[in-house]
Amino acid sequence: MSNITKNLRKMRETKGLSQEKLARLADVANNTIIKIEAGKNQNPTLDTLKKIAKALEVSVDDLIK
Repeated sequence: MSNITKNLRKMRETKGLSQEKLARLADVANNTIIKIEAGKNQNPTLDTLKKIAKALEVSVDDLIK
């Protein structure tokens, strides 16, 4: 399991967000969040990472480290 897979799920759950709610906040497809968390999308685009990080109020570095 990649770092982003673990970090995304942990950060999302810590903030009490559903995958759907995070997707809306980040303005990305719900499927995108599901695939990243499931480890099916190991290399999301930087644009996607920035949107997710902003929605979670963390840095992209925090998300991928």
